[in-house]
Amino acid sequence: MFPDNLSSHGHRPSAARARLVLCAMSMLQFFIAVDVTVVNIALPSIGADFGVDGHALTWVVVGYTVTGGGILMLGGRLSDLFGRRRVLLFGTGLFGAASLLAGMAPTFLLLVVARLLQGVGEAIALPAAMGTIVLMFPEGPRRSRALSVWAAVASCGLVLGFALSGLVTAHLGWRWIFLVSVPFIAVVLLAAVFLVEGDRRVVRDAPPLDLPGALLLTACPLLFVFGVVEAGEPGTPAWVAPAALAGAVAAGAGFVRVEARSRDPLLPLRFFAHRTRVAANLATMLLSGALSTSFLLFTFYLQDRLGIGPLGAGLTMLPLAVSLIVFSVLVPGMLGRWGARACVLAGLGFTGAAMAVIALVATSRAGGAAMVPAMLLIAAGMGFGLVGLQYLAVSGVTEEDAGTASGIQRAADQLGGATGVAVCVGLGFAPNLHSLDPFLVATLLAAAGLVTGGVVAWRIPAPDPAAELRQAG
Repeated sequence: MFPDNLSSHGHRPSAARARLVLCAMSMLQFFIAVDVTVVNIALPSIGADFGVDGHALTWVVVGYTVTGGGILMLGGRLSDLFGRRRVLLFGTGLFGAASLLAGMAPTFLLLVVARLLQGVGEAIALPAAMGTIVLMFPEGPRRSRALSVWAAVASCGLVLGFALSGLVTAHLGWRWIFLVSVPFIAVVLLAAVFLVEGDRRVVRDAPPLDLPGALLLTACPLLFVFGVVEAGEPGTPAWVAPAALAGAVAAGAGFVRVEARSRDPLLPLRFFAHRTRVAANLATMLLSGALSTSFLLFTFYLQDRLGIGPLGAGLTMLPLAVSLIVFSVLVPGMLGRWGARACVLAGLGFTGAAMAVIALVATSRAGGAAMVPAMLLIAAGMGFGLVGLQYLAVSGVTEEDAGTASGIQRAADQLGGATGVAVCVGLGFAPNLHSLDPFLVATLLAAAGLVTGGVVAWRIPAPDPAAELRQAG
């Protein structure tokens, strides 16, 4: 077992090398985050080219998000068993190849397959990338700064995906929203080859991978999302949504049963004995659900309610990306002075305030500029909340479980965002379920999740920030 601030060969990596690795891993994180949102504004163009309707197009978004989130913990386990560097190279290469396939796909079916493969590549590469960062930076201020950069890059990628989609689709065509990432992924691969130290060993007598657990973990949120969305669709048979939701519950129960009996479970049940990590991941799901909902609410309000075009809507959201950069500079100092729990509570509060602004602007039908305060509050919520939660979710990790802990945290983030959108937007914009303003319903549902997240975060033990700094040395 190695201390968590040493490399796998027993010595500290140089500061310059660690920073270069952080830059490379952040580049990978950026383009993976971009691919979560970049297709949204380009969907009409994709549908027109392939002659498919909006219902089919949803799989271009949901397939990537749910598949990636469901397999992320398997990716984390692969990293722990076979080495972070090997798994990082494989996952990054798969993501790059799938991006190339998506940009060149001659049929809609191949595009969906490419998006599914992108999700698999993301799920394999990201835990290894985050585990590499965690183990290259010692616990304390250096790690908090590194994770702040990591979180800020992911947040900027999610937001810039909207702007890039509008710009690229308008001037180059929708295929380039996928192709533009390919050369950058090649740079990440080269950096991993030359900068990340080789793995110390491969587990040759490892038990079989928990593939049933990964399939059940993917099926559970997928069935849940399908059930919630179909519940709000007019004309859907009454039995479809309950059957899908029942299937989600069955898949979740089956997952717990499989994990309890597996020789090498995807999610060891002993993980739930670590109170701080469990609470951090639950709060991550609730916060991410609200944040992901806000992105779609901004887009729907600007394009559908105000009639702003895709390019204009994407550019209108740039203040959100710029403010995220500002908070990425401010948050590390706050994390050191306040402690992670206080930052999480602040992030939840900022996001809740943003939901109130969105509801007020939408119900009063104000202009697009009126949404800027909500965007700034969302940036603050992401900056404070996600950085604090990422720090708590990997507290106390070692060489043996860094990949698993990182994969669980990322899965909580991604699956929380997908299910949050399904609940808040799916139910909020379901005309056959209620006659209220959809933005009001969606923001109320998101606010309820944030309140729950606040209760969970409040119960996380709050160590003395000064003691954390002394421990970091």
